[in-house]
Amino acid sequence: MHLLLTDRMACPRCGPAFGLILRADALEERRVLQGGLGCPNCREVYPVTDGAGDLRPPPRPAVEREVLPEPDTEQVDVAQALLGLAEGPGEIALVGRAARFGRGLASRIPGLEVVALHPAALEWDEVDGLTRMVTGVRLPFGDRVFRGVLLEGPGARARLRDAARVLARGHRVVVLDAPEGTAPMLMASGLTVNLDQDGVVVASR
Repeated sequence: MHLLLTDRMACPRCGPAFGLILRADALEERRVLQGGLGCPNCREVYPVTDGAGDLRPPPRPAVEREVLPEPDTEQVDVAQALLGLAEGPGEIALVGRAARFGRGLASRIPGLEVVALHPAALEWDEVDGLTRMVTGVRLPFGDRVFRGVLLEGPGARARLRDAARVLARGHRVVVLDAPEGTAPMLMASGLTVNLDQDGVVVASR
């Protein structure tokens, strides 16, 4: 987990108004390997283990493991183009099965921190440019912090409004295999829909 990203995180229980305070027990080259993220409001502490954060509100049952298929180069090209990313710096969030693009995007865009939010990411090695997390429905970040948000999978619909909330001005939310009603929900959240075709929805702020 990148050290600077922790300044942009918020308590998933209390909401984006309550930032988290980092306790770093092991830190290496600006990456948090062991520690916790504490909320000053509810006093909950979210653990960071082997570089990965568990940002699920309690109770935290055992994480259900799921292997994500590794996308090929062409699929990563498409994801990058849909997000409109050419260079860093900044952060993007890959939510649900979209986390499968994490390692590919992190390796090809210098200065970009890719946040992969899926249980499968907990099994990956800690590498530069890739932050790994598991979360509940609420995205544990402040408002308008990401240069892009890519969602995929059955939990995408429940996170659309939150995805719009964490998106910075001038950037895009992309939904793959988009559920019915995705475009209207993003418009209701203040975004402009640029593409709604063949199960792909792209919207911008």
